[in-house]
Amino acid sequence: MRRGYLAASAFAVSVGVIAALLTGTATAAGDRDAAQANSRWLATKLKPDGTFENPNGGVLPDLGLMIDALFAMYASGEGARAEPIVKFLDEQGHATDYFTWDKLVPAPGYDKVIVGGATAKTLVAAQVSGRDPRNFDGHDMVAETQGTIMRKGPDKGRVSDYSKDPALAGSVYNNANMFGQALGVIGLAAAGANDQLAIDKLVTQQCSEGYFRLFFGEIKTTETGDHVTPNGYKISSCDEGKAIDQSPTDGDATGLALSALLAARKAGAAGLDGPIAKTVSWLIANQAPGGGWGGGVGTEAPNTNSTGLVVQALADVGGADAAVDKGVRYLKAAQATAAADDGNRLAGDLGAIAYNPDSYAAARANGISGLDTWIRAGAQASLGLSQIGFYSLAKKATPPTSSETPSDTSTPTPTTSDPAPTSTTTTTTTTTTTTTTTTTTTSVTPTPGTSSSLVSSPPVPSTVTVTSTPPAAEPEANKPASKTTTPKPKKAPTPRSSSGARVPPSAALSIPAATPGMATPASRLGAYLTNRLVGGDHVEVTDDGKTYVDYDATADLVLALRALDEQPDTVARASKFLLAPEAVQAYAHGAPYEPGGAAYAEPLAKLVLVAEFAKADIAGQLRADLVTLRGEDGKFTDTGSFADADETVERHAWALLATAADPGAAVELLLSRQCADGTFPKHLDTAECGSGDLGATAAAVTALAVRPVTDAAPSAKRPDGWSERRVSAFVSAVGALGVRPTGAGMVTGEAGEPDVALSASVAAARQIAGLDASGTARSLGKLVQADGGFVRGAVVTSDGKTDFPTSLAAAQGVAGRSWLTAADSPLSPAIRLPLSEAGAANAVSGTQVQAAAQTTQPTWMTWGLAGLAVLLLAAAIVLIFLLRRFIKTKGVTP
Repeated sequence: MRRGYLAASAFAVSVGVIAALLTGTATAAGDRDAAQANSRWLATKLKPDGTFENPNGGVLPDLGLMIDALFAMYASGEGARAEPIVKFLDEQGHATDYFTWDKLVPAPGYDKVIVGGATAKTLVAAQVSGRDPRNFDGHDMVAETQGTIMRKGPDKGRVSDYSKDPALAGSVYNNANMFGQALGVIGLAAAGANDQLAIDKLVTQQCSEGYFRLFFGEIKTTETGDHVTPNGYKISSCDEGKAIDQSPTDGDATGLALSALLAARKAGAAGLDGPIAKTVSWLIANQAPGGGWGGGVGTEAPNTNSTGLVVQALADVGGADAAVDKGVRYLKAAQATAAADDGNRLAGDLGAIAYNPDSYAAARANGISGLDTWIRAGAQASLGLSQIGFYSLAKKATPPTSSETPSDTSTPTPTTSDPAPTSTTTTTTTTTTTTTTTTTTTSVTPTPGTSSSLVSSPPVPSTVTVTSTPPAAEPEANKPASKTTTPKPKKAPTPRSSSGARVPPSAALSIPAATPGMATPASRLGAYLTNRLVGGDHVEVTDDGKTYVDYDATADLVLALRALDEQPDTVARASKFLLAPEAVQAYAHGAPYEPGGAAYAEPLAKLVLVAEFAKADIAGQLRADLVTLRGEDGKFTDTGSFADADETVERHAWALLATAADPGAAVELLLSRQCADGTFPKHLDTAECGSGDLGATAAAVTALAVRPVTDAAPSAKRPDGWSERRVSAFVSAVGALGVRPTGAGMVTGEAGEPDVALSASVAAARQIAGLDASGTARSLGKLVQADGGFVRGAVVTSDGKTDFPTSLAAAQGVAGRSWLTAADSPLSPAIRLPLSEAGAANAVSGTQVQAAAQTTQPTWMTWGLAGLAVLLLAAAIVLIFLLRRFIKTKGVTP
């Protein structure tokens, strides 16, 4: 962000609007008709029992999204349509499924584990729906929310995850974020129970520019006192976190925080005029030219999901009419209406709101793609059209619906509840998931794009995680991370050996297999991988009693999290670590062990991809260094004392991926190594083979399929510039990948045990080709262990300990897609199956799943079969002749 410009803008804007902020000047009008149309559409997507199916699987419906829809419906005046949701949560007793671990962990005592953000959101849902917040699903949600606010210790004032049962305290990690904090402030304000500790903690998370960050972070400190952890860390303020990249801007968190500040002020809290004015100034200064706002890391581009939340808050504060009007126009530009869409593909979805106007325009011609994205976007966007502030919404100051009369459910100031338990855990800077909405939920992983729109689809709005995850590795107090590496080891096939992979002691905590916000295997695995980082940004390995940075595993971890679409802050930190000059020299050039002039192809290739994902300028120089290793024959040859002499197809594939724009002869070299059955050998120096290796084949398919990133969908015909040989090799290799997996999408070993790493790589390659990998994702999801990782080998014969390399290799399979098709990927698939062009089909001898080589028979067999056919034909002629003579002798011939 242009911080100098923003500071100046904030000052200028605040001069003009602060008077309006303090006097509550009326704002621009919204469009309740448009909001009601969206509520009607949302209601049609509910199941009969009032639930939304969780698109990522799991045992529970998407409870957080259901509450988002409830907010939207009541805000628009269509609250009666939310009645099935309310009944499911309250009368049928499912609210506790959301704010405790009761339903997800079938063991005694886990109903005592409380998820802070979900508790606060449930309180607001009870208030908005007009139910008794002190008896919702049998719980006093006001007291429950007060209980989540820590009264002492490092998390003092924070809406937190905690356990009422001390025996389970070690199973809970406080991963609560700013959305839960803001909702807690809103809910308690509406209940007439402002909590000054929670309000003060909220304000500490505002940076001096005026925005709020989403995740709490911790920093090393020399301070002493109750707020400092035993190992010398404290919760940082937003400004304190900037120096170590803990405080990225977040439009969603800022919008909801503004609603919370307004609610607290309306309920009597003092001293909030300044923070409110700064927030408004920042939001106005950061409105996009088209009228929209973006969210946080990964969703920075303007979208309706974030814009709806910001517009709602700005309309509530007053004095920002121009920005609100512009935001409303942006929202309406993405909504299907009778006037514009009667007769096109959106005619049956009037009222629906797309993630952005471009997605709406595409849907007019092609229909809705990614229904879950539209539901999430609409539920949030509708708030900006209704323009009923959260405080008024929770106090039931909304227009009555056509079918029910709202009642005032404001509650008296509650008596002071018992002090909440002190938080026994602290936060980590490596928290979870890209976010685009403002409410907490148990489902966060974006749905993988379909094969027909792998790159061009907008990010899936995902509700913010309310998690209780294993603690991440804390930075070591006295030991800086080593910036050296061991002499370059030989590359081992994935998964790499786990001996020496450094696992923090905290990883041994017994974490329940499924927790709120971590119910999806992808989010659980993402947290597991993040927790294996040292200092939050790199993996270490121990060899002969010495500890070194494992740059290769760190690069693989970054790409794994890209595939999972999890832990964006972790991805940013680890990428920054890898692309630092000293890391590049160590990983790609062997410093300090090489005397000079060394360069390694696979490390350079992985660094190119990490840099291109991160849009770092160093990518061009890294690629240039890689290209110098490519010979005229297309082979990439390392230089230096520790050059990789064990040249594998996987290594060659990495280099091909990093040079996809100009691969030279590298593609033809790879094609020349294909085996007779369509597979590829493990080693590149294998000149001829009958059958190869599935892992190498998956790598080859990935390398053969790509092109530089483009919005164009993969072709179902032979792409321009592709030879028929390349099409044939690609199709036959994909066909060979389909031979080994079972009906559950898993590749099994000799004893029938699932091979996690191989199953994941095969599934990722098949997904790139346009084939369904969801079976593998479901099967692997069932194998995720309690801490989010995977065991090595068969689960039944394991010792129960998770293996980091196996878990790392599993990521693409759990995601059901390759990292290549993830958001911001620098590459795109160029081709997908099934092929439709006759010429392309002919290139593979009339089949799309078998190689021409597979159907080619040896010459002797061909002539032998031909001779046999001649003999059989002659025998048949003789037999017919004899039969005719016999029949004529009997006198029956016509």
